[in-house]
Amino acid sequence: MLEGLSGDRMLLGLIIGLAVLIFLVLKTKIHSFIALIIATVIIGVVGGMPLNTVKFPDGGQLGVINSITKGFGGTLSSIGIIIGFGVILGQVFEISGAAKRMAYAFLRLFGKRREEEAMAITGFFVSIPIFCDSGFVILSPIAKAISRVVKKSVIGLGVALAGGLVITHSMVPPTPGPLGVAGIFNIDVGNFILINLVLCIPMAIGVVIYAKTYVRAHFEVIPSGNGDLVKISDSDYDPDAIVNADLSKLPGVFVSFAPLVLPILLILMNTVLSALGLKDGFFSVLIFLGQPIIAVGLGLLLAIFTLTRNLDRDTVLKEMEKGMAQAGIILLVTGGGGALGQIIKDSGLGSYIAQGLAAASVPLIILPFVIATLVRFIQGSGTVAMITAAGICAPILAAGNESMMLGAIACCAGSLFFSYWNDSFFWVVNRLLGVSKPSEQIKVWSVPTTIAWFIGGVEVLVLSMFM
Repeated sequence: MLEGLSGDRMLLGLIIGLAVLIFLVLKTKIHSFIALIIATVIIGVVGGMPLNTVKFPDGGQLGVINSITKGFGGTLSSIGIIIGFGVILGQVFEISGAAKRMAYAFLRLFGKRREEEAMAITGFFVSIPIFCDSGFVILSPIAKAISRVVKKSVIGLGVALAGGLVITHSMVPPTPGPLGVAGIFNIDVGNFILINLVLCIPMAIGVVIYAKTYVRAHFEVIPSGNGDLVKISDSDYDPDAIVNADLSKLPGVFVSFAPLVLPILLILMNTVLSALGLKDGFFSVLIFLGQPIIAVGLGLLLAIFTLTRNLDRDTVLKEMEKGMAQAGIILLVTGGGGALGQIIKDSGLGSYIAQGLAAASVPLIILPFVIATLVRFIQGSGTVAMITAAGICAPILAAGNESMMLGAIACCAGSLFFSYWNDSFFWVVNRLLGVSKPSEQIKVWSVPTTIAWFIGGVEVLVLSMFM
C-alpha cells in the first residue's frame, strides 16, 4: 500500500465504485465506456487518492487522473494498434473470401460437428507463444466464417477459441506471467511447461462443454456482413455445408492462411530468440519483426496485396474504413477497463488484501491460489495476480517445506478467476463477438473463465495429495 493511503478506505472505495459501475451498466442508458471511467474516478476519490497528481522523490506519481490516463494509455499502447490492424485484417479476410476458405479448411481438418473443439485446440496452441489478446484478434475472423458456413452460433465458437487462448496464456510459459512465477519459485521451467500443459486439457474441455451446451442454446446468432448478429435456430445448423460448397471462386488455402500464419510465426520467432538471449546483429532484426505490432501489420499488408487483387481500390478502402469504425468502440472500452485496473493497482489494494490473507490461518498450499484469485478479481490482470501471489507465497511455502512446483501451479490457476469489466481481454472477446449487454457479457466470458478456474482449483487440491 502506498504511503498515505488507507487500505480500508481504498477497499470501501472499490466496493462503492463497483456498485456504481454495475448500476450504471445494468439500469441506465450510460454507455459501458463512460460507466467505467465514472467508476474509476469514484474508486480513487472515495479511496483517498490525491485528486491532483503528486510526484515523489523517486520519480513516481500518484493521482486519480494520472492513474486513469496511465491505465487507458498503457493498455492501448500494448494492444491498441494490434486491435486496429486485426479488425481491418478480418475485414479483408471477409471481402476476399479468405475467411470462408479458412473455415472450410478447418471443417475438413477436424471433421463435422467438432467446430468448437477445432477453435479451442487452435487457441490452445497459438497462445503459448502469443498473447491471448493478439491471438483472438487474429483468429476471430475464422470463428465468424465457420459460423456463417455451418449456421452455428458464433458466440459458442468464440468462447471456445478465447478459452483455449486464455488457459494456456495463463498457465504455460513462455508467456510472461507463468515464466515470472517459475522464476520466483525457482522451479524447472521445462517440467512446469509439461505439467501445466496436461493440467490445461481438463480446463479447456470444461470451457468447450459450456460453449457447446449453454452458450449455444442461449446465443444462437451468426454475424452478418455489416457486423450485426442475426438470430438463427438449431434447425439451421448445417454440418454438411462443406460437402455441397462451391470453392472455385475462393482464394487458395495457402494464400488465405498466409496473412494469418505470418504474424504467428514472426511472434513465435521473437519469443524463442528472446528466451535464448539471441538479441544481437541479425537476430535483433528478427526480434523487431516479431514484435506483435510489426508482425500483425506485415500480415495485414500481405493480405491487402495478395487477397484484394480482384477488387477495385474504392471497395477495399471502404471496407477497411468499416473495420476501423468497428475498432473504435473496442479501443475505448478496452482502454476504460485498463484505467479501472490501473487505479486499483496504483493504490496497492491488491497487495494489501493479499498480505492480510497471508497472515490469516489459510492452509499454506491453498494460499497462493486464494491470493491470486482475489488479486485477479480486484484489479483484473491475470499476470499481476499470479506474480503478486508468487512474490508473497514463495518464501512462505519454502519456509513451510511445501512443494514449490505446486505453489507455482496454484498461482497460475488462481489467476483465471471471473474475468469482468476491469480485464482488457473481457472487452476484446465480447466486443469482437458483438456482445454488448452486460448480463450477456458475463455469461459469455466471465463464466467460462470461472469454469477453468474451478477446474484448476480442483487439480491443485488433487495434486496436493501427491506432491
